[in-house]
Amino acid sequence: MSELMSNSLFRFMSFLISIRDILVDLDKVVEEIGIKSGNVVLDYGCGPGSFSVPAAKIVGKSGKVYALDIHPLALKYTKKKAQKNELTNIEFILSDCDTGLNDESVDIVLFYDMLKNLLTPQKQLKELHRILKPEGILCVKDVRFKDEIPSMITENNFFKLKTKSKKQFLFVKK
Repeated sequence: MSELMSNSLFRFMSFLISIRDILVDLDKVVEEIGIKSGNVVLDYGCGPGSFSVPAAKIVGKSGKVYALDIHPLALKYTKKKAQKNELTNIEFILSDCDTGLNDESVDIVLFYDMLKNLLTPQKQLKELHRILKPEGILCVKDVRFKDEIPSMITENNFFKLKTKSKKQFLFVKK
């Protein structure tokens, strides 16, 4: 992954994301993926928790969301949002790549706006492939690499493109 950004820069980024979150229907973005009650979801690079919280609401008490980020403030912000929403089904992982999760234990991975931050994206994709269940879904969006996403994700033959919507690409584990 890239170097850890300063706390000041993270706070500024979180402020900008909070503005985006007001303008974008996050629940609709998450619902588009097909998350269901009981699913296990990993929000890889969760940032301030914009997608972790809506996902946790959908998976309910029978499901789980793992919120992973390299920045300690990201986990702090996400924990605060989870507490505000009285969600107890989110676990937090501080890591730059390795999830620490079991093989084939996750139904859906949210991989939003991460590609631009990664020095070696294929390393992270290998880890995501390992933890996804057979036919698990990898949801990717990144405004900087919008046109390159399909080739970047399918390069090592871990995933194949399932669908593309206006906001994201859904890949299925091979």
